[in-house]
Amino acid sequence: MQVDYLVIGAGISGAAAAYELALAGSVLMIEAETAPGYHSTGRSAALYTRNYGGPIVRLISQASYDFFLHPPAGFAERPLLTPRGSLTIAAPGEEARLEAILAVSMPGHEIDLLSASDAHRLAPLMRADRVGAAAYEPGVMDIDVAALHHGYLRGFKQRGGRLLCGKRIDKLEHRDGDWHATSGDYAFSARVIVNAAGAWAGQIGALAGAAEIGLMAKRRTAIIVEPPAGLDVGAMPAVDFVGSDAYFKPDAGRIMASPGDQTPIEPQDVQPDELDIAVLVDWLEHETTLSIRRIASSWAGLRSFVADDVPVVGFDDKAPDFFWLAGQGGYGIMMAPTLGRAAAGLISTGTFPSDLRTSGIVTSALAPSRLYGGPTA
Repeated sequence: MQVDYLVIGAGISGAAAAYELALAGSVLMIEAETAPGYHSTGRSAALYTRNYGGPIVRLISQASYDFFLHPPAGFAERPLLTPRGSLTIAAPGEEARLEAILAVSMPGHEIDLLSASDAHRLAPLMRADRVGAAAYEPGVMDIDVAALHHGYLRGFKQRGGRLLCGKRIDKLEHRDGDWHATSGDYAFSARVIVNAAGAWAGQIGALAGAAEIGLMAKRRTAIIVEPPAGLDVGAMPAVDFVGSDAYFKPDAGRIMASPGDQTPIEPQDVQPDELDIAVLVDWLEHETTLSIRRIASSWAGLRSFVADDVPVVGFDDKAPDFFWLAGQGGYGIMMAPTLGRAAAGLISTGTFPSDLRTSGIVTSALAPSRLYGGPTA
């Protein structure tokens, strides 16, 4: 099978890029698992916030807002964003640590300082003696990850793209101006390879003879527990804590919690670590009024990072027509609309779409060449 563009990986990043590229040529998207989004995308309970991540990540996420709010006609049957809000708690004596969070407040997307009593009113699960003050960001929204991913996949098919699942690449070779790929007995060729393989992107890069970018996969654990009887948590904001990566948020009438762990691990069908779960339960019972007797469900997902925690978007300098779309860390869902458009622009025309060029995002900040020879994250 011969196409213009071969996208490896059908998670949110690959699906967004394939959707955009389908306007520029023929696209085949292949997925190693039997269904798209099996790993990080399908295990994400994402929030949209303009104030999360480093400066470049924030610019990319901000550029995604219009797409989330006003997706193309027919893209999704329900809103991609719904109000949630986010509350960052400072324990008594640690109130000054909120200053760095409050400093990134911006007109139209404010972050407000709340008293302990106001914070407890918003998050009644908190133990009152554990709250000194809080920063509240009302503009944080829940992202409907499934609707976003399905919208990209459906739109990709409508634009003439083809998706193949259960095809793990075992060989890549560039010859006669094209890439030739095999998966078992299945063979296909393309002018350009788009490496959106998530935690496996480093392995795909090695198969292609691309430069080493130092990609590191890291495990993140999550659990679902029941709230106290009679307490409606549906309107409660997401809650995190200064000085800690742990957080919890409402999830379909229950509570989803994570220690925010980032444990380096080889790419795999990752499972939750029992010690991480035990530590998380102990932390929840210490910080909140939850008394956890049963865990409704638990899971783990993979996030992948490079040294500077900025995504890698651009052509490789060593392997011809090999395009990296990797290293989104914990920001991939928020960034997908922007990075999908950015990747399609760079691949098809050699430049970003005009609105991205004026947003402050520069290609050199995302290019894989910035990482060659650098340390891993």
